[in-house]
Amino acid sequence: MDKGRRIFMETAWQSGTQRIECSQRVFPYISAMVNNGSLSYDHERDGRPTELGGCTAIVRNLRYDTFLVIRYVKRHLTIMMDIDGKHEWRDCIEMPGVRLPRGYYFGTSSITGDLSDNHDVISLKLFELTGVRTPEEEKLHRDVFLPSVDNLKLPEMTVPPAPLSGLALFLIVFFSLVFSVFAIVIGIILYNKWQDQSRKRFY
Repeated sequence: MDKGRRIFMETAWQSGTQRIECSQRVFPYISAMVNNGSLSYDHERDGRPTELGGCTAIVRNLRYDTFLVIRYVKRHLTIMMDIDGKHEWRDCIEMPGVRLPRGYYFGTSSITGDLSDNHDVISLKLFELTGVRTPEEEKLHRDVFLPSVDNLKLPEMTVPPAPLSGLALFLIVFFSLVFSVFAIVIGIILYNKWQDQSRKRFY
């Protein structure tokens, strides 16, 4: 699980995906996801539960290069594509209210399921877009610590409990044994007293 914004290019539906869902989606498919560290991509359903938006992008077996532009300005995420070889951008995803913290890292990776495909990433170009912010917008931008989307509730990130140290584990086991022995002794004493009282009733 990571934190930030992910852009997925699903080239084929997974065999575990229900046919009903697949009939509503044509692959290859581009989708976007924002994660605060509490979400996981659902491979069985091609990321539907956490998808912000998406579009079909027929990019398989083309004889020309295809392009994807990802633009993030003032909490507004826009994704466009040029996949027809005409040097014309087509809208794919537009999502306002996306909040990302400062300190971006960019990377690409791939994973295969039951079906595999071969695609090459030729280049990755990054540009810093300068936009004029008001003092209020600048303060709000600085105050973003976890990725989020306005009007979209992301699960709270839970911090896993720290593992017990060797000493703490020893003390827990030791006192558990002492308590067990103490309970057994008390039980034996009470049982003996009960037996004595039973004998006195008969004599």
